[in-house]
Amino acid sequence: MRYAIYFAPPADDRLTQTAARWLGRDAFVDGALSWTEVPALGRENQMVLTADPRRYGFHGTLKAPFELAEGKSEADLLAAFDEFAAEIEAFDVPQIVLHQIGPFFALVPAEDCAPLRNLAEQAVRRFEPFRAPLTDADIARRTPEKLAPRQREYLTTWGYPYVFEEFLFHLTLTGPVPKETQTVMRETLTVAFEAFIGKPLEVSTIALFVEPHRGAPFTVHSLLPLGGASQRKIA
Repeated sequence: MRYAIYFAPPADDRLTQTAARWLGRDAFVDGALSWTEVPALGRENQMVLTADPRRYGFHGTLKAPFELAEGKSEADLLAAFDEFAAEIEAFDVPQIVLHQIGPFFALVPAEDCAPLRNLAEQAVRRFEPFRAPLTDADIARRTPEKLAPRQREYLTTWGYPYVFEEFLFHLTLTGPVPKETQTVMRETLTVAFEAFIGKPLEVSTIALFVEPHRGAPFTVHSLLPLGGASQRKIA
């Protein structure tokens, strides 16, 4: 089993529901959803282009997926997760926009957001004691030969190459999109997420996702509000 610390809005949030319909899966209920086919993409093509984010569920990575370190239990992780959520105050990202990251499309902050950077940095550090070392196969999957030197260092040290100054918060909406499809994909996503593009993003919850076994869909185990002592919401 692997765990991950992610940002995710609540299950009933409009953004969560919109993203779930776009991806064809809701990580809170772990059920396939029907969604409106985009004629310009075609149903089969649309399913292929959203396959990767559909498996992971709609989220923004804070601490990338990890197996538990030797001597650590799920109960230990949940206790730390409770404490962490209580210590971080909720905040807003002033504006999110649709952005293309290489061949992928995602919603990202329009500008650097210090509270968001701090949340991610603290998550990386706080949950590092719970992370088992990467296997050689894990490292190979990251194709370290294609990473910058600092990113390779972070992959070895922190289990993920995109932390600290290499971190880019993103809510992934697609897998890699071929060049010939990128224009229509951008147009499609602009329409699908028009209610959120150019608007603030409320960061008031944090989620613990789980992957029961390698390759399985990730699901939401727990969702906690940020700030103050509060009762865990079990998904």
